[in-house]
Amino acid sequence: MKTILSLSSWPLIFFSGLLLTCFAFASERPMLGFALVYAGEVLLLLLLERHIPYERRWLLPDGETANSIAHTLLTKGLVQLLALLGAIFPMLAAMVLQPLAGARFDLWPAALPMFLQVAMAVVIAELGLYWSHRIAHERLFFWRFHALHHSVVRLWVINTGRFHIADSLFKVALSQIPLYLMGAPLQVFWWLGAVTAFMGILTHCNVDMRTGVFDYIFSTPRLHRWHHSKDIREGNTNYGENVVVFDLLFGTYFNPDRPSSTDIGIRGEIAKGFLGQLAQPFSKEGVRQILGRSTKNG
Repeated sequence: MKTILSLSSWPLIFFSGLLLTCFAFASERPMLGFALVYAGEVLLLLLLERHIPYERRWLLPDGETANSIAHTLLTKGLVQLLALLGAIFPMLAAMVLQPLAGARFDLWPAALPMFLQVAMAVVIAELGLYWSHRIAHERLFFWRFHALHHSVVRLWVINTGRFHIADSLFKVALSQIPLYLMGAPLQVFWWLGAVTAFMGILTHCNVDMRTGVFDYIFSTPRLHRWHHSKDIREGNTNYGENVVVFDLLFGTYFNPDRPSSTDIGIRGEIAKGFLGQLAQPFSKEGVRQILGRSTKNG
């Protein structure tokens, strides 16, 4: 039974989530419907984490659960709300500022089936997600914010949304502005958010999933565990958030034939409290702590 669950759990959760989202978005209350679908998928992953965990040590409390939930609700959630408002605003602006703004919003192939529009949006957004993620690892100014996400010492579904608000805003700007400028309809943004949401909880879950061929298309738990490795040669790889096309294209794909790393975390230290974690990247001492540099050593 455990082998069957390991082989089937990834496609089951991802594709069932998308199928149920179809019904949610077609309902009178699409956002409420999607929230219920998402909550059900999270609950299912929590159950699987207990039944077939990838790393049993990650089942133990790390003292960061409340902070991770707070970051998910109060930072990533807020950014997604702002992004949704941002998706609506350009459409309204296009109506008011015609024909000047209209030329900017006629690029999207709205006649295509929604499935193809969503697939195209995922790839276009992924280019921005890839580079924002890669820059956050390769440039210290951006790492100071992104380090919060990598500071966890265990991966599980609850710390999926543990991002600094500045980090999330940077990712949203690079990934969604091109879609705004092309004039993608609001429903495409809904679907992009749904795909990213399901992929997020899957990549961070502590479930022993065997993903096989999916590792060469999507960002999977196996690939993302390598990305969280403390070893920088392993950690500075697999930047894809939803798909791995740009990792393959730009040479950052990493998938060796051995179990993915469980030695995760960062060299430095992150502040203990939620507000302290938000403020830490904005002070010199906070940055020193994040980078693992003591005041004496400079």
